[in-house]
Amino acid sequence: MKQYETVETTEKKLEKVLCNCCGKEITKQQGYFSDFLHVEKQWGYFSQKDGRKDEFDLCENCYDRFVKSFALPIK
Repeated sequence: MKQYETVETTEKKLEKVLCNCCGKEITKQQGYFSDFLHVEKQWGYFSQKDGRKDEFDLCENCYDRFVKSFALPIK
């Protein structure tokens, strides 16, 4: 017979995602979020931000505007 210890979990459930650019909420349907861009950057040596971690989310419309501003097109 197996017996299990009850352990509290520290797992987080993602409830809401907001676009950092326009502030709109990313829609959620049937338990799934619409597609969006999530960026995480850990800054390293020789930068003005050494050791800092930045994160942001962009909705699809803001992503489209963002990449259109590039001097060189994305692949």
